[in-house]
Amino acid sequence: MRLSWFFALFFVSGFCSLVYEIVWLRLAMASFGVTTPLVSLVVSVFMAGLALGSWLAGRLARTARSSGPGPLRVYVLIELLIAVSGIAVPVELEWGRALLERTTAGAAWGSSAYYLASGGLVAAALLPFCVGMGATFPLGMWAIRAAVDGESERSFSYLYLANVLGATLGTLAAAFVMIELLGLRRTLLATASVNVLMAAVAFAVSLGVPGSHPARLTGAEGEPSARAREGRRLAAPGLLFLTGFASMAMELVWVRQFAAYLGTVVYAFATILAVYLAATFLGSSAYRVRARRHKDSPGPGAGTWAVAACLGLVPLATADPRLPLADGFFPATLRVGLGIAPFCAAIGFLTPLLVDRWSRGDASRAGAAYAVNVVGGILGPLAAGFGLLPSLGERGALLGLAAALWGTGAVMALRPSPALTRRAVGRARAAVAATGVLALLLVALTRDFESLFHPRLVRRDETATVIATGEGRRKRLLVNGFATTYLTPITKLMVHLPMAFLPDTPRSALVICFGMGTSFRSSLSWGVPTTAVELARSVPTLFGYYHEDAPALLRTSSARIVIDDGRRYLERTPELHDLITVDPPPPVQAAGSSLLYSREFYTVAQKRLRPAGILQQWLPGGEPIVVSSVARALRSVFPHVRVFKSVEGWGYHFLASARPLPIASAQELAARLPPPAVADLVEWGPASTAVAQFEAVLSREVPLGLVMLLDLDAPVLQDDVPVNEYYLLRQVFRAPRA
Repeated sequence: MRLSWFFALFFVSGFCSLVYEIVWLRLAMASFGVTTPLVSLVVSVFMAGLALGSWLAGRLARTARSSGPGPLRVYVLIELLIAVSGIAVPVELEWGRALLERTTAGAAWGSSAYYLASGGLVAAALLPFCVGMGATFPLGMWAIRAAVDGESERSFSYLYLANVLGATLGTLAAAFVMIELLGLRRTLLATASVNVLMAAVAFAVSLGVPGSHPARLTGAEGEPSARAREGRRLAAPGLLFLTGFASMAMELVWVRQFAAYLGTVVYAFATILAVYLAATFLGSSAYRVRARRHKDSPGPGAGTWAVAACLGLVPLATADPRLPLADGFFPATLRVGLGIAPFCAAIGFLTPLLVDRWSRGDASRAGAAYAVNVVGGILGPLAAGFGLLPSLGERGALLGLAAALWGTGAVMALRPSPALTRRAVGRARAAVAATGVLALLLVALTRDFESLFHPRLVRRDETATVIATGEGRRKRLLVNGFATTYLTPITKLMVHLPMAFLPDTPRSALVICFGMGTSFRSSLSWGVPTTAVELARSVPTLFGYYHEDAPALLRTSSARIVIDDGRRYLERTPELHDLITVDPPPPVQAAGSSLLYSREFYTVAQKRLRPAGILQQWLPGGEPIVVSSVARALRSVFPHVRVFKSVEGWGYHFLASARPLPIASAQELAARLPPPAVADLVEWGPASTAVAQFEAVLSREVPLGLVMLLDLDAPVLQDDVPVNEYYLLRQVFRAPRA
């Protein structure tokens, strides 16, 4: 049997796994919220399933007596199980969301209880299929040992190489092609069909595998060789835990570091992941070349770990704003590549090397070792997101993680193996010292993105790094390096315009996305109990930076701030409001933003409005297809929708209601404002009276039908069809029919 069949199978397996992970994460966010704890739950369930599957399949390979075609037949069943996920997971997640909504309706569930329940539902939906994915490595090693002579000792690295290459292409295909062309659910169905094809190919290959070969079995059927036992002593599972922990924690840090250059679109995150995987592939390839040339070479020594630690700090240099690179996505991608690829290549070299030396082709040992590595990958992002980043920032987090790697090398250098010569020990200690000095220079000589802003206040939490900067009316708010808002009358009119259209005195209002707190402040000027929902807990702490009266407003009984995902909050709360105003963070293409523009979101919002209540949706602009899609989504839920361009002449205020919005003059609208609201409306102009301010907006009304027809091919924006977020192919190949 040819070994290349296994490479092909694991290449496709890696491709499918990353497509599933990307789409499942997005579907889970739509069902349970775009919060850091929820994202961590989904990723943890995915990786825990990989770890559990790897361990269980390793145990099976150790205890089972069948060989020959047996392992491949089990692999066929696993691939068919994974294919079922293409249909089952979306249904299960939607069912879980509906169940949770019914269970929590009117109940005072705390956030922790909600996360516990949603985490259980996510685990129930994803875990069986993730276990199947994790089982493929030990099964593949078992099959190679049973069917291919002389190729088992480094079979893990061979399969790992194929899997990582497939995962790289899967990331690019899902983010840049498949979701835009097919939508989320059809992407899953297409991927499931690939799994079925893989199962058929694996079954056909198994037909050519000869019968049982007891001599090739390990574990219960035979003891590994002395050389294998020696290999196991040379590489401790603790090192595998460390590589998984450090690499995955650093990946989270990189997302924060480079967001200022790449932006917050889905392609930015996909780029980081693709570079990570591609560099890992190159490192694994280098290991395979080295292993063929030096079969009895020692494991990674002190110098190797010290060099890896130093490479982990290179992103400090490439994320330095003083680096002479032009603005734009491709220069930003160059920053990412130069910064993270060397470290990822080092991890790609170390991980298969350690597993190979620990297992020597024993599927049971490899399954356990890989499981330990994956457990490190689970705990790393949790530690970085909830501990290192909020307390130490990006620079401190990278330094702490690199210190763990460098410390490993230092310990090895101080306590060398008796097998090493004095000269080798001296070289190792010199490498550790030199890389330590180099690391300190990198830390001392580089600057962070926030150093560009004076004055500034910086806050960090598990969700974002937030910068408040500027003086007077030139103050700005930056979230993860992106300027999200400034002091503008547009954010005031997001409240005053719909409030003035209400037929009765408003009793409560909900502001989704806090920002600088301007809309929240404007709503309070009506004397209306107002709740503001903000995803990043650091953002509301800067309210006082932008508004001097913020402390006094927060002391009133009418003001309430909730840290949560806006859509998740709407699904959980039983409260009804006269106004729900939504201002998603820009750009319109921001990752996850479609969940606040979709038909499903508007359906939830409609349930939380009183009969005559109004939803105000701010859309800063965008491609004609995006504006048209949002308009169609609103019209598919609300029977009455009016559209106004902003007082500054750009962007759109969509006002949507279950009842007709009156045709009122600027004088009539202004007359409905209480005196504090009038003062708030004209505080920053451009007009000096409420009447003139309203007239500037009313004169810019745009017929809804015209907005819907901006692009004749525009679909209704839905969770499954996030038109605004996935646009690459459209912009390159498609001209709109306007």
